Amino acid sequence: MKEPGEHKFVKLLFVCFIFVKVAPFPGRPMERERCILEQIRERIASCPVIAAVKNEQDLATALESECEVVFFLFGTILSIAGLVQRVKAAGKVALVHADLVEGLGNREIAVDALKALCVPDGIISTRPPLVRRARHLKLITVQRAFILDSMSISSLAGQLSVGKPDFIEVLPGIMPRVITEISERYATPVIAGGLIKYKDDVLAALRAGAAAVSTTCHAVWHM
Repeated sequence: MKEPGEHKFVKLLFVCFIFVKVAPFPGRPMERERCILEQIRERIASCPVIAAVKNEQDLATALESECEVVFFLFGTILSIAGLVQRVKAAGKVALVHADLVEGLGNREIAVDALKALCVPDGIISTRPPLVRRARHLKLITVQRAFILDSMSISSLAGQLSVGKPDFIEVLPGIMPRVITEISERYATPVIAGGLIKYKDDVLAALRAGAAAVSTTCHAVWHM
């Protein structure tokens, strides 16, 4: 038979357990997700050019640029943690293209592995199931979409309903009318990417409704 003091102790433990499970402490995953998403929105509002990097030379240049957000389009399961850490150490936001990291594979578990390996701020993918999994893991998500014809635009609805991404990256990004159509049709903010090489390309995309542009062109990073 338990002593009265022991009953009180057990009850106290139970109350503490319920409080920890339910109470919305600062820094919990959902709050962290909102915080990072707001941070990305604020940063692209102040600097709407995102540095997309394909190798370590690109990364070194991006870290010296005014770009606040970096998209990784390269890496391996062995190198990606160190690469992401360099971006975070520079005070920038790191999103990794999950489809392009060598050694990961294309199943949803790849997103879990990526988060465990390097804890990026978010992921990019052309695969809605990976985007959905990343969202479940409280990562910022970018659905990458190649627009080849009108059917590509219509099929976006299905992709977005599965992944519910935070952003759509539309490629190529030099189609102002298409960017306007997608921006007006879907509520998800658009990032224009691909073939953006000049200041006029950036301005045209932003005027068309894009929230930001992503580019591998160093000259645009330093505009």
